[in-house]
Amino acid sequence: MRIRFYTLVVTLCGPCIVVSSGLVPASPTATEAQDDAPPGAGVRTSDACALCHSTSDRATAMRDSAGRSIAPFDLWQSTMMANSARDPFWRAVMSAEMAAAPNAKDLIASECMKCHTPLAERAGLSDHGTGDPLHALECGEALGDLARDGVSCTICHGIAPDGLGTPASYSAGFELDPWRRLFGPHADPVPGPMRMHTGFTPAHGDHVMRSALCGSCHTLITHPLAEDGTPTETTFHEQTPYLEWRNSMYSNEGPDGSVLMRPSPVARTCQECHMPKKDVDGAVISTRLAHNPPGTDFPFIEPRTPFGRHLLVGGNTFMLSMLRDNAEALGVQAPREAFDATIAATREQLGERTAALAVTPFQRTDGALSFEVTVTNRTGHKLPTGHPSRRMWLEVTVRDRAGAVIFSSGHCDETGRIVGPDGAVLPTEVAGGPVEPHRDVITRGDEVARYRAVIADSEGAPTHTLMQGASWYVDDRILPFGWRPDHPDAAATKPHGVDGDANFESGRDRVRYTFAAPSDVELTVEARLLYQSVSPRWVAEVARFDTPEVARFIAMVERADRTPEVLATITR
Repeated sequence: MRIRFYTLVVTLCGPCIVVSSGLVPASPTATEAQDDAPPGAGVRTSDACALCHSTSDRATAMRDSAGRSIAPFDLWQSTMMANSARDPFWRAVMSAEMAAAPNAKDLIASECMKCHTPLAERAGLSDHGTGDPLHALECGEALGDLARDGVSCTICHGIAPDGLGTPASYSAGFELDPWRRLFGPHADPVPGPMRMHTGFTPAHGDHVMRSALCGSCHTLITHPLAEDGTPTETTFHEQTPYLEWRNSMYSNEGPDGSVLMRPSPVARTCQECHMPKKDVDGAVISTRLAHNPPGTDFPFIEPRTPFGRHLLVGGNTFMLSMLRDNAEALGVQAPREAFDATIAATREQLGERTAALAVTPFQRTDGALSFEVTVTNRTGHKLPTGHPSRRMWLEVTVRDRAGAVIFSSGHCDETGRIVGPDGAVLPTEVAGGPVEPHRDVITRGDEVARYRAVIADSEGAPTHTLMQGASWYVDDRILPFGWRPDHPDAAATKPHGVDGDANFESGRDRVRYTFAAPSDVELTVEARLLYQSVSPRWVAEVARFDTPEVARFIAMVERADRTPEVLATITR
């Protein structure tokens, strides 16, 4: 006879979350026969996991070889994942989308909250009679705690392996394990403490190390709305980092999400870059996975490897700084020093492992100076990737020996808006302005080599309203190395607006600069690749909508440091 464990669990009844007094069978281990009906999927807020997976001064668990804390909760709490529901830009954009399509408020809220408030969405969203589809974000009951906990532990570790990497899993189509197992990369985990304190069972699951797990939310497919607010049949691949990675030399998964038997020798998963298994000194991490609730080491748990640092580092220093600097207004829980560390890690990744620049020797012909700047993508997806508010561009300055500027392109003002040689803001930076085409050759200072994605509506006109998106007006973000036009994911990830540019290729783009310059003067060129996670144009477009969320976001932007991040610099 098998001994079964029983726990009290939190369940949903209608609009309210209540504690059930009934005994529900705890989930079986990965090796137990599942001959009973599963209790059903469940979720918990991160504080339940922090009990054993945060740092304790009395434990050696979750520390690297130098004794530094690498506890999952401590690193995760100041990430964009943890604060996905508190993100003021997301809330502003969502409110603007709802203002643009008031007949589709419920649909828009549902689509957005699947990825940004997955705990509450899986528990069951409710407006509690308020009529507000976003009520869960401000709810004072348990549903609000779940909503504000962002992309939390029991989501990522609770995802079942079935169907990952297939279209059914995209746009948050993942399934949570019905046995309330939380998966990790280690065999034979000790189940007792987690069962006792959370109602979940630790289990071995290699799928948590696969990019397909991340791809379930980082592949977002939408349907543009008709005038009456109903979704059309058109599909639009709004965000595709996972598919971009899959169509690259770094992928170890096939087009059906299966693990390749012979991947590229340089293959790396999302987790290997965004959750590194080495410490800051480059040493492989081996540590105990948890401490006991009183804060001391479990005597029966030995150090294990792999152990991924839950940095979840991306490229959004701007929003991380805004969350840190407006913590009270946004309900942020992580301490300021945690955000400082995450911002520093993000900035280090952006400056050291994201892009590279090269400049060819100068050529002089008939009073003109020419050279080429090559931008190389060092990531495993498009650069930049993700939300279309992100962009990067080349800032190029040519000076004579005395430091006088002979030519400049791509400089910006204190608000991050790109200006021309005369210092005036370019028309492409303001709401409703034109969209600069992809540039292969730059001949004037008001021409700028940009890399971004601009949405087109069903009529082919540019738009910054996501739910009007039917295609791309231009998408010249730099492809990852190994991208192929014959790959099954090529249609969803191909560039747009770069036809005729033979210098735009897999992994890099080359831009030619040519302009009049004195032939008898020694010149120096400096090129910088600059990046913004939220471009001023996007801010201006969102500001056109009169909602409280937009007003709050704009006020925070005006107080923020809007200096672009520098991805690479070269001087010749």
